[in-house]
Amino acid sequence: MSNKINCIGVLTSGGDAPGMNAAIRAVTRCAIYNGLKVMGIYRGYKGLVTDEIVEFKTQNVSNIIQQGGTILKTARCKEFMTPEGRAIAYENMKKHGIDALIIIGGDGSLTGARIFADEYDIPCIGLPGTIDNDLYGTDSTIGYDTALNTILECVDKIRDTATSHERLFFVEVMGRDAGFLALNGAIAAGAEAAIIPEFETEVDQLKELIQNGFRKSKNSSIVLVAESKDTGGAMHYAERVKKEYPDFDVRVSILGHLQRGGRPSAEDRILASRMGAASIEALLDGQRNVMIGIHEDEMVYVPFAKAIKKDKPIKEELVNVVRVLSI
Repeated sequence: MSNKINCIGVLTSGGDAPGMNAAIRAVTRCAIYNGLKVMGIYRGYKGLVTDEIVEFKTQNVSNIIQQGGTILKTARCKEFMTPEGRAIAYENMKKHGIDALIIIGGDGSLTGARIFADEYDIPCIGLPGTIDNDLYGTDSTIGYDTALNTILECVDKIRDTATSHERLFFVEVMGRDAGFLALNGAIAAGAEAAIIPEFETEVDQLKELIQNGFRKSKNSSIVLVAESKDTGGAMHYAERVKKEYPDFDVRVSILGHLQRGGRPSAEDRILASRMGAASIEALLDGQRNVMIGIHEDEMVYVPFAKAIKKDKPIKEELVNVVRVLSI
């Protein structure tokens, strides 16, 4: 493709995250401000294959910064996983004169962008749009703060019931293979423990939780559990408690897709806006195949390979905070 960029395509892919619309708005308006044409691609990579591509003007993104979800929709696309599907997507890009792509999504979305960019020499810039906060190279991802606040609101309400009935609640939160939502949600909500895939929870740790937290000083306890297959989920631990500690009144609450929806927080709107603007600046600066991240309140460029392949570490200090404050 031509080195000079005149037209960009923007799409959202993977699971929706609060703040995606703020990012779409920022990308569109910053591009137009810099004299670029913008094409909105509906339903992610699927829309690139099926040619669901329309020109976006500034009015297309009016009054969306406060909306959850994504106005561009999102969908899975098996066709794009094949060389034949990507060839069709490339032909549709050429037909609409798109010189570069901005992809808003998680690690799967950025993986697709990396493969596509390598095959067709297309400048691609990724924005980390995922509530899981699991992409390496950025302190936070778009949607994470809002999801964390949703978890906090839900757990606060569950706490009322747990206290009233003297129950032990296991609350399952999203995060897949990352425990950021569970761990920081536990700290914010004053939960007694967080069970996350990064740190295996042994039988004696569960015993310690119940004996020290539930029996000694408290008549109720809340444990946040990451939904990962490595943890087994909230139901797994509830069943264990029922078998090993049958005297306790155990309940499970799975928050599920509640965590994805809702109006984005101020922090997510600001982060998405900054990242959206930075993505256009990156393209104009000749950057390609990088994710926009934030580190120490500064925008940074993270190569796709690092963002996707490297595991984002959990601070053990946070695990200790949960443990110490649960007494």
